[in-house]
Amino acid sequence: MVRKALTMKVYPEYIDEYIKRHNELWPEMRDVIMSHGCKTYSIFVDRETKILYAYLEIEDEAEWAKVADTEINRKWWDYMAPIMETNPDNSPVEIPLEEAFHIGIEE
Repeated sequence: MVRKALTMKVYPEYIDEYIKRHNELWPEMRDVIMSHGCKTYSIFVDRETKILYAYLEIEDEAEWAKVADTEINRKWWDYMAPIMETNPDNSPVEIPLEEAFHIGIEE
C-alpha cells in the first residue's frame, strides 16, 4: 500500500462550498477513484490558512495516475476550478508532503 499526502488551497470564501461539493461527490467520481486502487481518501481543511490536507492510500502509483485522464475526473476538475487554486488544465495545485513518521498495523 502506498500512503500519499498533499496540500491544496481553497479560496477563502469557498471553504463551505468545497466541503459541500465533496459531501455530494458524484457517484461516477467515487467509482473512478475506487476502481483505480484508492482504498481511503480523506481531505482536511485548516480554515485559518485555507489549506487543504489530503491523505490517501493507493495500491499502485501508475494505476492512480490514470485517474487524471478520465473524462469524469476532468469534469470534476472543471467543476472545482472556480473555488480553488488550479493549474492551467484545471487540475488542483498539489504540493506533495514527505512522510516523516508512520506507525500502524502493516499488511
